[in-house]
Amino acid sequence: MAYHKMAFRAGESIAYDKIILGEGAVYSTDSRVTQLNNNVLVCGGSGCGKTMSLSEPKLLCTKNASLVLTLSKRKLVKTYRKLFQKRNYHVLDMNFVSPEDSQASYDPLQYVKGWMDVTYLSQAIVMADPHKKDAKVDPYWDNSSISLLSALISYVMMTEKNGTMADVVELFHSLRLQGGDALVATSLDDKFEEIRKADPHCFAISCWDSFRQTPIRTAGCIFSTLNTAVDTIFTPSLCQMIRHAQKVDFRKLSQEKTILFITTSPVNPSLNAFANIFYGQMFKELFEIGEQNEDGRLERPVHVLCDDFACGAKIVNFAEYISVFREKGISVMMMLQSESQLKSIYGEDDAKTIINNADTYIYLGGIDLDTAKSVSQRLNKPLEDVLSMPIGREYIFRRGQKPIVTERYQIQGDREYQELMGYRQEQQEMTYGFCGKGGKD
Repeated sequence: MAYHKMAFRAGESIAYDKIILGEGAVYSTDSRVTQLNNNVLVCGGSGCGKTMSLSEPKLLCTKNASLVLTLSKRKLVKTYRKLFQKRNYHVLDMNFVSPEDSQASYDPLQYVKGWMDVTYLSQAIVMADPHKKDAKVDPYWDNSSISLLSALISYVMMTEKNGTMADVVELFHSLRLQGGDALVATSLDDKFEEIRKADPHCFAISCWDSFRQTPIRTAGCIFSTLNTAVDTIFTPSLCQMIRHAQKVDFRKLSQEKTILFITTSPVNPSLNAFANIFYGQMFKELFEIGEQNEDGRLERPVHVLCDDFACGAKIVNFAEYISVFREKGISVMMMLQSESQLKSIYGEDDAKTIINNADTYIYLGGIDLDTAKSVSQRLNKPLEDVLSMPIGREYIFRRGQKPIVTERYQIQGDREYQELMGYRQEQQEMTYGFCGKGGKD
């Protein structure tokens, strides 16, 4: 399939990649030609082959756009790193499971440009726990924690030339509460008094005074709420990664061929929480970068592939962001086990918005009844036919087209994949002295 091209601001042209969704289902990602957004929602039970039939073909076909990939299998990083280096990509590896092994880092403070950004970041951190939406707790404690964290972030920004989120965490850990039944006194009062002298009406002082004017017991509860959020997300090794020299640059991501591997854990939700804070800030930043360009679009398309999209924490404002992705040149492929999983994290209304803003929906089978009912309605077929769908088959729904019934893409038969895996096998034989025919990797 020929690639469609668009004018590139530097006087060159940039080709649009193709996307493989199944056997015989290959499409252009040029939304100006297809008139569709490139958002893809994939539903399939655990072990249904989402990685080999969709994620890896996406990697093979990405030759021009920037790609951000969340995964829990380090094997993919090892397999595809050299391929993207050969394609002249900047290869960034951010490992949240083993932060000390990361070759790139992300500091949330790097993209805080004003007080609204401070509040946005504080809210994302405090509300990162996905169970908060189900907890019957007075929102006062979360709102007060957001205000306290905003004060600490603002203080670091005002007093540190190159302050990082690790400095904010360190400042928080130095906070000690003092006092009896009267209003709280703290170990940081002197620090905030110094900036009050310079600007008594600044945002940091406003947030700090809200905390300081509470009784000691109330302040203790606010402190405890924030402490849980901070300690759950910002482990010592993660703080060390934040101080790493090579930071992810979202502007470069939108201009130069870049692939960013983000490794998370399927069993540690706190890592997913930080990854989703990253995504929320990245989408916000990319939107603003696109707005600065004459046509309102990013210079280079940015595709995002989220494995286990609805695991862990929600991305703040994602339901709003996905509705404007197409006009900015952003797209996302969301891997889910079921629609129910999406609703459990984002709620009924936001989940519906997310689903409705994916012009491509792929069903790989599963036993979730709600998802099967949704697919049954889309196909206009009996529910039992959907539930008994043969393994290996898939349904593809594209807006404006009739549903496609096909087989999952067999990547083992892909020539480029065979060359890639053959190259890896040769390297293993040279390194470990393997002889004879190698088995499957």
